[in-house]
Amino acid sequence: MASNDRLRLMAMDEEDLAILSAHVQDAVLKVGDITWLPAEKRLVLALNRFAWEATPSGKGLSRSYERRRTALHFERVEKVLSHGIDKSDKEAVLSLLAISFAAGEAPSGEVTLVFAGDATLKLAVECIEAQLSDLGPAWSTPNLPRHIAS
Repeated sequence: MASNDRLRLMAMDEEDLAILSAHVQDAVLKVGDITWLPAEKRLVLALNRFAWEATPSGKGLSRSYERRRTALHFERVEKVLSHGIDKSDKEAVLSLLAISFAAGEAPSGEVTLVFAGDATLKLAVECIEAQLSDLGPAWSTPNLPRHIAS
């Protein structure tokens, strides 16, 4: 695919973050693809993003979906806490479900990355500042992510 098909988003407020969250829903990554750089106040994740915007419509029996290698990073991160993630198992696969924000003393707050299996990353941030960039062409997958209703 052409480079102009690659998604590039920036989130500077809660509304932007909701849009970014929708684009990374069902992204998968390995624990080893999460990099916390405390001296730079940056958290970087390398994801295999499900390209929801490229999902075909219609009722064909043979559907092809897309994933893209994507970088997601958060700036101005003061602290990162994890729950339900074994940091020693670098090959463990996480499925990202959503990203949310809880405001603190403006403009600070807490960004939460919610993964399947009740795992979370909580980022104490000075303010919302995140970027998402597709790194290369899409590849086909026959699998459409499914969510089990609780």
